[in-house]
Amino acid sequence: MAGDIRPDDWAKAGAGAILGLGLALSLVGLYAYLGPGGIDAPTGRYALMRHLEAFVWIAVFGFCFLFRSGPAAWTWLGAANLLAFAALFACRFWFFA
Repeated sequence: MAGDIRPDDWAKAGAGAILGLGLALSLVGLYAYLGPGGIDAPTGRYALMRHLEAFVWIAVFGFCFLFRSGPAAWTWLGAANLLAFAALFACRFWFFA
């Protein structure tokens, strides 16, 4: 069983765990700003956002094993994090300031 785990899988799992969390947080933050009602929605979507983070993180962590190599996973997820956080900060400081 242990022979089935390649050393590359540990790098992919690390990328999915670390960068996947950041990507999940930024994507859920974007949904909070751009979703129905915006960030100041009177319905109180806090519980939905907290649960949505876990589902997005699990999805990113699962899909990170589809990359060809560990460095590719770190590169692509890192670039996705940069784009998602840039969009989140743009929403926060420019569009909704």
